[in-house]
Amino acid sequence: MELIHYLTTLLLLVLPATAQFQFFEHMFGGQQQQQAQPQNAGSDSAWYQQQYEAAHCDKYLCPHTLSCVHFAHHCPCAFPAVEDKVEFGDGSMVCVSKGGWAEGETARKIELARKGLL
Repeated sequence: MELIHYLTTLLLLVLPATAQFQFFEHMFGGQQQQQAQPQNAGSDSAWYQQQYEAAHCDKYLCPHTLSCVHFAHHCPCAFPAVEDKVEFGDGSMVCVSKGGWAEGETARKIELARKGLL
């Protein structure tokens, strides 16, 4: 009889502790579960196409930044810290990587290339 009393007491002490540890294990995701790793962007253009099609613009939607502007040559560069914007006389523009040259040097070199001098 004393053994049954001892086992009952032991069981009453162990069960709540086990339940408590299971609660914390579920709450914090268990010890075996690892942190979720970010996934690489897809290698196709489906995400971009969805964003482009979902963008609302009643003027001109810039293809590189999805900005809504009045005219194509008003589009901003996607990375202005490392790109220079060059506007052409025909209303178009291009963003070109800065080459470490002096201010305006990129536009001058593009104009020389357009004229076949570079």
